[in-house]
Amino acid sequence: MDALSLFVVRWVLSVCLLALRAAAGGGQGLSYGFYKGTCPQAEQIVKEQVSKIYYIHGNSAISFHRNVFHDCSVEGCDASLLLDSTPDNHGEKDSERNFGMRNFKYLNVIKKALDEECPGVVSCADIVVLSGRDGVAMLGGPHFEVKTGRRDTKKHTTDKDADHALLAHDAGVHAFLDTMAKLNINTPQAVALIGSHTVGRVHCVHLVSRLYPTVDATLNSSYAEYLKMRCPSPHPDPKAVKYARNDPGTPMKFDNNYYRNVMHMKGLLKLDNALYLDSRTKPYVQKMAEDNNYFFEQFVEAMSILTEHYVLTGDEGEIRKHCQWVN
Repeated sequence: MDALSLFVVRWVLSVCLLALRAAAGGGQGLSYGFYKGTCPQAEQIVKEQVSKIYYIHGNSAISFHRNVFHDCSVEGCDASLLLDSTPDNHGEKDSERNFGMRNFKYLNVIKKALDEECPGVVSCADIVVLSGRDGVAMLGGPHFEVKTGRRDTKKHTTDKDADHALLAHDAGVHAFLDTMAKLNINTPQAVALIGSHTVGRVHCVHLVSRLYPTVDATLNSSYAEYLKMRCPSPHPDPKAVKYARNDPGTPMKFDNNYYRNVMHMKGLLKLDNALYLDSRTKPYVQKMAEDNNYFFEQFVEAMSILTEHYVLTGDEGEIRKHCQWVN
């Protein structure tokens, strides 16, 4: 095959791939610089607020990033995660799968700053995505462009919706890859996305099943003893703030140290170590442990797909006045 023919084949395949993604509900109506005509400083305002909040409460950057996955995974990136429960509806926030999610109040701070500049223009859904992107950068991760133009859902999703869409804390590799595939995220992208576990923490309530009554055979024995010191009771109080850091080496740095940890069986969740033990994911764990740039490249690709998953645009949804309630 000559060079021209090869180019044509690749071009056709690329067009087909984009068409498939569009058919799967990804990204129609979004664009880079969506607010350039209506709120030119929107992304800069979000970035400045994320930075200010980070220096007040460093863990906020991790929360901003977690919001993206937990919102976008449940019926798309529509700020459904932010809605408070009502007497008639137990919202996503009440799901056990969202246990430990916090710092939502800071999204309201960002929303207020945006509305002071451009009242009623920027959606809470876009605030979730932009603050999540900027939170990663604050932690030393890659900065990348994201499309904007999302609208906020008027629908009250439930804790059951979150239970169905989000992984359980003790999920294995098969369930993980299946969940990612439903979001159009392939295996290397999925392994990169779970690399977000390089920052943040896991509460003892989600750790003790690997420690008591016997230690999980896949867990490094010396690390297990350390975790027992962090979580000394097999029945921790869920209201107590007892936890272990995902990466005790560089706990607040978004880097590829996570993959080195799991190669030594020092992952906190069952899934972490399992990624290195499973032939489908092991090669990517190894490659990302060796090459931080490769990790970042695959992570950015995964985030681009995730943040364009089943969005509301145009006349769909609304621009909420307050991120916790529908208008």
